Amino acid sequence: MSNSHLFLKSGFPRAPLQNGLGRYVCQLQRITLKFCKNNGSSRGMRDFIENHLVDFAKENPGIVVYVKPRRHRTPVLVGEYLNGEREWLSCRNSTKDEISKWIDLLKTQNGSSSSLRLRKMWHTDIPSIQGPWSPFLLRSPDANSQTYPSREISTPLDVPQSATEKLIELFKQQKLESGDGGSEVLEQKRAE
Repeated sequence: MSNSHLFLKSGFPRAPLQNGLGRYVCQLQRITLKFCKNNGSSRGMRDFIENHLVDFAKENPGIVVYVKPRRHRTPVLVGEYLNGEREWLSCRNSTKDEISKWIDLLKTQNGSSSSLRLRKMWHTDIPSIQGPWSPFLLRSPDANSQTYPSREISTPLDVPQSATEKLIELFKQQKLESGDGGSEVLEQKRAE
């Protein structure tokens, strides 16, 4: 087994609080495209800048795009996120389609969380004394001795009364009020 996981940053799984509940806020704040104007390994980056960069900037007005030419250097994508983290990707000899896929990946992430060693699979700022909630927490102990499938347990609890049932109930009430067969209806209600 490798010990490479010991050198990764460790932390808890985290996400922006309620992002997407009202509206989605893209976590990519700034992207920098670094390339060389005449180096062969930057050909894909130059093609992306010439053909697709303006469309990307129009589609994503919340992301600031910087283009930085550098002499005799390999092309690089640098993404900076709202939480202060930076993601650095080398795009040496990549095509313009590969670069657009890398940019989409940077756009959908929220930092270098993929290279984060998780300490726990869940984390809360306010831990409960009772322990984590489970769907079996408030179940009746009678469910332990139940034989399945059970018609009684499988019926939903909040089913509204149907129109037929309402009509039958109204009919029984009218019979009670008029006195026709009142004793029979009372006996049926007691039995129910």
